[in-house]
Amino acid sequence: MCEENGTPKESLNFIEEIIAQDLETGKHEHILTRFPPEPNGYLHIGHAKAVCINFGMKDKFGGRTFLRFDDTNPSKEDTEYVDSIMEDIHWLGFEWDELRYASDYFERMYEAAEKLIREGKAYVCDLTPEQMREYRGTLTAPGRPSPYRDRSVEENLELFRGMRAGQYPDGSRVLRAKIDMASPNINMRDPVLYRIVRAHHHRTGDKWCIYPMYDFAHPLEDAIEGVTHSLCSLEFEDHRPLYDWVVQEVGFPHPPRQIEFARLNLTRTLMSKRYLRALVESGTVEGWDDPRMPTLSGLRRRGYPPQAIREFCARVGVAKANSLVDAAMLESCVRDSLNDTAPRAMAVLRPLKVVLTNYPEGESEMVTVENHPAHPEMGTREVPFSRELYIEQEDFMMDPPKKFFRLAPGREVRLKDAYIIKCEEAVTDAAGNVIELRCTYDPESRSGLPGSARKVKGTLHWVDAATCREATVRLYDYLLGEQTQDEDGNELTAEQRMNPDSIKVLSGCKVEPRLAQASAGETFQFMRQGYFTADSKLYTPDNPVFNATVSLKDSYKKAVKK
Repeated sequence: MCEENGTPKESLNFIEEIIAQDLETGKHEHILTRFPPEPNGYLHIGHAKAVCINFGMKDKFGGRTFLRFDDTNPSKEDTEYVDSIMEDIHWLGFEWDELRYASDYFERMYEAAEKLIREGKAYVCDLTPEQMREYRGTLTAPGRPSPYRDRSVEENLELFRGMRAGQYPDGSRVLRAKIDMASPNINMRDPVLYRIVRAHHHRTGDKWCIYPMYDFAHPLEDAIEGVTHSLCSLEFEDHRPLYDWVVQEVGFPHPPRQIEFARLNLTRTLMSKRYLRALVESGTVEGWDDPRMPTLSGLRRRGYPPQAIREFCARVGVAKANSLVDAAMLESCVRDSLNDTAPRAMAVLRPLKVVLTNYPEGESEMVTVENHPAHPEMGTREVPFSRELYIEQEDFMMDPPKKFFRLAPGREVRLKDAYIIKCEEAVTDAAGNVIELRCTYDPESRSGLPGSARKVKGTLHWVDAATCREATVRLYDYLLGEQTQDEDGNELTAEQRMNPDSIKVLSGCKVEPRLAQASAGETFQFMRQGYFTADSKLYTPDNPVFNATVSLKDSYKKAVKK
């Protein structure tokens, strides 16, 4: 916030400043933005930033936002992707004003292409892709004109209509814009506008065998719809001159304005649909919604709440320069959100049996446990307690260091909301591994009794052996390892950086009974462990499966404090 004439004034990012000025000067009465995904994969966290920006402008300035599918490449598109994208946008909390498709405008795009041909601004070219690259030139050397560049208008129209009629093989001919083969911007060196592709389209079927290139279709779609501000990521900056050329030469009186912003890049995270698709198709991951994936469906399945993703995008902000954001920042937003909303529960991931030798055999009782320490309105629950229990293996050590305040021979700890227990004996197997603890409990130390005031340094979570349920817990790490270069300093490829320990499956975990009655997708804080979510695909009451969502430790905030 800044002040103007003593009155606080909201600070705006550079896109908001442009839009505000356009509205103030009367250039536009209302704004129209669009989110234009290609339906060739699932949305990932990078797309979430674009969603938040486009829909955020609508919310901030009272305009409209269209959801438009740029379905100009039928060989890689599918209705599965269309459905998933719509689900993800709704899940993030946004609503589009109208649903559009590039294919809605195929006929108008074709007419625009014929207009360019008639005006001598487009021609049919027979160069092969290899020849076209050769003729195109380099960043330092201009290109050479195609030998087909000077075909007559009549011949170009005849050939282009023949392309539409299916008279020529795939890839044999293309329609190119006639701009400038010596342009310093390679995108302006007679770019391809149409190509021949015989592929079944998910909406138009086999009606078309020629399809517009993205750089031709996209500006036409924006102009046809009346988009005022075409917001896109920074890699399209070099394409902006072609965007402007298309809408100008086709003849739109009120062309949209393209504005580029920095894309979102996260540490140790793949942000390319091509790579993500390869992981899915190779079986490296379970699918687009694998909880290790940075896709919105994967993050949702892992337990990331939509409000945390929106907050993360807000914290990242809108900038003009690309940067790399620490993935721990996203985890911090998730942790902040879940800390306030997730009920608490007890789960033992690596169980160690505890027998209370002085607790009456065959008896049990119920102890009252709060569901959230900061929200009493979330109530309490009753948890069974009896002679045999489970605690975490890591909560016991035979020979503990000085600052180990958990259980050890002769030491006491409190069991959460229950009793103080003392370890009397550790039972080991033939290999010397501790397999059971023999302990005694203090009957007067139960929470709520006068003896509960006795202080001990450690408090452990636990589950009742007789009534707990077995569960599977899946622990996740980043898909990419930390190493980015080999020993010689060469950059590692994404394949070389894949983290072999990105998933660890723990079976035989012990959880309190309520966790076998969860709803798929419900998230809990496992006390002293982290946040875990009932898997939306695999969880059943008979087979509880939980995904690790995020740890309790906030490394991002610690890094900031340093």
